Amino acid sequence: MAQGTCDGCGRAVTAAGGVANLWTFGDRDGSEGTGMTLEFEDGSTHLLCYPCIDALPDGPTAADVERLERVDGETSRLVGP
Repeated sequence: MAQGTCDGCGRAVTAAGGVANLWTFGDRDGSEGTGMTLEFEDGSTHLLCYPCIDALPDGPTAADVERLERVDGETSRLVGP
């Protein structure tokens, strides 16, 4: 699994899959990540946790990711205009 920090809120994120999980099976198949890397229509790519992904509008842009902030331990939301 790829590890990093959420581009929206900064919490630690593990993205499922990748070469490290190529030969794993069953309960250790690499499918239990805490976020995903998304590529938006504007060409930007972002590693985001699931709460931040849920907070994004339809057709998100890099500006929407910049407006995400951490509200509490498990909730992210859009702020600003």
